Parts: sequence; structure tokens; C-alpha cells
Amino acid sequence: MAENVVIIGSGPAGLTAAIYAARANLSPLLITGQEIGGQIALTNEVENYPGFPEGITGPELVDLMQKQAMKFGARIEIDFVSEVNLKTHPFQLKTQNGLEYEAKTLIAATGASPRRLNVPGEKELMGRGVSYCATCDGFFFRGKEIAVVGGGDSALQEGLFLTRFAAKVHVIHRRDQFRAQPILQDRARENQKMNFVWNSVIKEIKGNGAVQSLALENTRTGDVTQFPAQGVFVYIGHTPNTELFKGQLDMDEEGYLNVDERLHTNIPGIFAAGETHDRVFRQAVVSAGYGCMAQMEAEKFLADMEHRGYPGK
Repeated sequence: MAENVVIIGSGPAGLTAAIYAARANLSPLLITGQEIGGQIALTNEVENYPGFPEGITGPELVDLMQKQAMKFGARIEIDFVSEVNLKTHPFQLKTQNGLEYEAKTLIAATGASPRRLNVPGEKELMGRGVSYCATCDGFFFRGKEIAVVGGGDSALQEGLFLTRFAAKVHVIHRRDQFRAQPILQDRARENQKMNFVWNSVIKEIKGNGAVQSLALENTRTGDVTQFPAQGVFVYIGHTPNTELFKGQLDMDEEGYLNVDERLHTNIPGIFAAGETHDRVFRQAVVSAGYGCMAQMEAEKFLADMEHRGYPGK
């Protein structure tokens, strides 16, 4: 029997969709993906999510969302969707564990992953000085010297934001000029807390339990120097986790799903929520809102199809 709603992804978007679907008595199935909770589960402390004035850790927030969804009847499967057929209805899904499902509606909440440096120390010190979200973690670096890696709009925007907290923000860029908009470059140069380290790449992030220094290589001379820093914010782009849908759902050149103002994809009955389509905000509370919207649209689709008949019938 086909599921009413299948949600792919277990970040704030997916879990919020599951809560709303469960409360609507739709018995939703949420398939977690490889990382339960998405990016927020990697965040050590979350202080900007409404309702938690004392803050909460990312894993704790994800756990509470899961419990809330399950309380209302959502089913959560720890599995990874490896294949979909969206050209027939109900939609067909296969998982890494060899299970197969059919879905009357589908919510794609697979998120996006920040591109990583892939250097020694990055993984080990993630959440202990290595971050990919200034809004999430900037507050914890008050009075400290930190590095921002990148040369585009995001690097300078987030670097400027971080000057509210840090004593000094060193922007490390592999070239000798930025790709960011001129107005952002002007603002950065005018900010006395910002410093620019040109023609340099990080070869290693060092620290004992927390970031303490960086090994920087000059891209012109090859010289490696030690650079003191108590935090590293990486902004070299994001990659939407939409490989699963290529060739079936419309997406832009970067892989973000194309949706209308109500989060409908090009295939009726399939909706996107969170960073599968959100190229701009990348905040947990925003993704949660998109999860709510996507589920409300899925519920409308189900009600409408009960009267009009499902596609292909």
C-alpha cells in the first residue's frame, strides 16, 4: 500500500514536515538519510532557535523534534534512499537497506552540505572552532582572533557579521582579489577588524580540543607558515544534496531544486523543503518553516486527488 507522505531527510525541514503530517493523521514515513538531523546535528550549541532562551545543543534539538514527530504517529526509518522513480504515481523509492516504498506525495528535505576544505584537523575540530555558520556560532568567538576562508559574497558577508564578536577577522583567500560584489569588498576594507591574507590556502588545522593555529601555504611561493587563530569559518560554497533527483526534478545549474512560491516542484505531488531549494538563508528556523509549508501543500494535494483521482489513474 502506498504511503500518504514520504519525507526524505531528517533535518529541521523534514522533521517539521513529519510533525505536521502526523498531526493531520497521515501516518507519514520519514527516511533519515545518512546523517540524522542534518547540519544542525553537528552544531555544538544553538542559541537562536525560538523557545530555548538558555540555548540547546544541535543533537538535543534534533532529538526533541524526533520525539515530537513520533508522539503524533510519524514513523522514522534510519535508512538512506538510494533510488527514486518519479515518472510514475505512486512514486517509487528504494533504500540502501534494500527496502522499497510507494508514496502518494513526497517531500524532498535532503538539505545541502557545506563544501569542506578536506584538510587534516578539519573533521576532528568541527564544532570545536571549525564552523560553517557564522550566525550559528559567531557569538562563541567574542574577543578572539578567527579566520574566514573564501573570496565570494558569503565569505565577506559572514566575515563582516563576525566582526561584531571577534577581536580580529582574517579573511584567507587563495587568490589576490575577491569575487564578491564591490560593495561588500568596500565594506570589508573599511572595517578595521578585518584583515586579508592573500594567495594562501589552509593545509592543516591544528589544536588540542579546540582550534589554536593554521598551517598556511602560499599559493605562489609554496612556503608554509603557522598562523594563530582560535576559530575557522569555511565559506567555499554549498552543495545541495539533490543528486538523487537528477534527471527527474527540475533544478538550477548548482543543483538546487526549482520550486514555485508554494514549494511545488515540476512534478505534481512532490514538494521541496529547506536547503534543497533555499540558496539564501540556510537557517534551522527557516527550514522548519519550509517543512511546515511543504506538508500543508502535500495535504492539500492528497485531499484534492481523493476527489479528482491520482495522476495516471
